[in-house]
Amino acid sequence: MKGNSFGHSIRPHSHDPADRVDDALAGSRAGLRALWISLLVLGATAALQAAVVVVSGSVALLSDSIHNVADALTAVPVGIAFLLGRRVATKRLTYGFGRAEDLAGLVVVLVIAGSAVAAGVASVRRLADPVEIGNLWLVAVAALVGFAGNEAAAQVRIRTGRRIGSAALVADGVHARADALTSLAVLLAAGGSALNWRWADPAVGLLITVTIAALTWTAGRQVLARLMDAVDPELVDRAEAALLAVDHVTAVERIRLRWIGHTLHAEVDLAVADVLTRQQAHQLAHEAEHRLQHAVPRLTTATVHAY
Repeated sequence: MKGNSFGHSIRPHSHDPADRVDDALAGSRAGLRALWISLLVLGATAALQAAVVVVSGSVALLSDSIHNVADALTAVPVGIAFLLGRRVATKRLTYGFGRAEDLAGLVVVLVIAGSAVAAGVASVRRLADPVEIGNLWLVAVAALVGFAGNEAAAQVRIRTGRRIGSAALVADGVHARADALTSLAVLLAAGGSALNWRWADPAVGLLITVTIAALTWTAGRQVLARLMDAVDPELVDRAEAALLAVDHVTAVERIRLRWIGHTLHAEVDLAVADVLTRQQAHQLAHEAEHRLQHAVPRLTTATVHAY
């Protein structure tokens, strides 16, 4: 039926809106659980490292502990975003509150940048006035604890973030993984201090600062891309291939995908055969739903227009 359009709003996996809401809530619950676990792990790690900083005076360990505190605190805005994402859409916010996750990701990036500045300032000051580091064995133990704590938090955040489709949670996990590597760098500072190289400790602090700055750039690009509605081009290709496989679809005129929180939304325009009746176009839209359901992960809603 060329010349007319048939619009059909679809919800993959089920035609019951309650199921779609349940899926979104399950994702938020999983995200909150991951944040609480990692917050407890990183909080304990930072507390232990801070105690060792007091008795050792290691600025490298101070830089690492500052960053671990910042990493733990980033759970707060992300957690708030997950809670906001549970709220239903309103007449003012017709797409709901899922975009709060992307804003939380931006806060995470700013916190990472702030911790880099704090660590850099402390390292530069100590480099200008190096001092002898005491209790080196405690510094080494604290570095290993920092590595283990950050890697555990990274595993929880990255796995959960990828499973529920949360860019903010994945960015937070990548942040923790980089922290694990910087914790190992503290071992270098302890080794240099053992050789009476007073410059080694602040030098490693600066190395950690540079690592954090590089992480800020990487995480910032990912979060800003999500804010600009960027999606993986492979998802668009998979969606197009799935739609072209639907009987009577002659072309895919347009595909739009966007992330809102940790769920995907789609709008597609399809060119269809002239012989289709309105009822057949309705059935075609249901078939498009089924195809998209299996082709695009985390897709919760789609609007299909058949022309």
